[in-house]
Amino acid sequence: MAVHPKRFETIVVPQTVFGVITSLAMYEEEGGLVLWGRVLARTPRVMFWVWINLLPFAIDNQRQRAAIMEDKHNKPWRTMPSGRMTREQGKAVMMAFYPLAIAASFQLGGLEQCLALIALGYGYNDLNLADRNWISRNAINALGFCSFASGALDVAVEQSLPDASRDMIGWLGVIAAVVFSTVQTQDMADQIGDRLRGRASFPLVVGDNRARWLTALSVTAWSFVCLRYWKTNRGPNILIGLVGVTVSCRLLIYRGVGADKGTFRLWNVWMAGLYVLPL
Repeated sequence: MAVHPKRFETIVVPQTVFGVITSLAMYEEEGGLVLWGRVLARTPRVMFWVWINLLPFAIDNQRQRAAIMEDKHNKPWRTMPSGRMTREQGKAVMMAFYPLAIAASFQLGGLEQCLALIALGYGYNDLNLADRNWISRNAINALGFCSFASGALDVAVEQSLPDASRDMIGWLGVIAAVVFSTVQTQDMADQIGDRLRGRASFPLVVGDNRARWLTALSVTAWSFVCLRYWKTNRGPNILIGLVGVTVSCRLLIYRGVGADKGTFRLWNVWMAGLYVLPL
């Protein structure tokens, strides 16, 4: 069972970018005491850490009864809805990967974040906090993004985040707020399946049109706030601003499952752009 490409776009690649780019920015502020090559050489380890911590969560997410029911309509080719694996077998695989994630985090770094992700995954999947309320759903997503990002940073710099740079804690707080208020972009294309499983996602609770306007305004506002936070020059201002405005315009103009999936992919590009700002 592999991690779905959507999660590579949302988690593996962007969080690896965050860890590597932010660590390079931290070393730059310290006068280049550590060569860039040392960080770049650890990029495969950073990506592996993100992947090994994401994999058991993804399995747990797919093995839930509601998820299997939804996937029978939307993604019947997946392992469990297609009958190639039972829920019990999925749980066994998941339970095998969690110790591997802990062992890898103990060796590479990011152990605290690994344990936090296990707790968040339990709340998201087993306690159904992602289905009951859009606030808890978005909050867990925000905390999960920060756990992946700070863990990737720990692996990249080979030390714990508070010792490496306390300034980055504030930036992680901003990222958490960005994700909490805009991550529902991923729910726009999934409204049919979410309605079938009874998930109280943001667009289903507040309505499709209102959700699009609120999300578009949030993306535009956060583009400005993040650029001001790092006091970047004109080049990044124009680039990030254009991507943010494009995401907002697509949310309002292009509607439908295919269009919303494209908008969500562009949202991931926008997030990756924000991650580059410290450098």
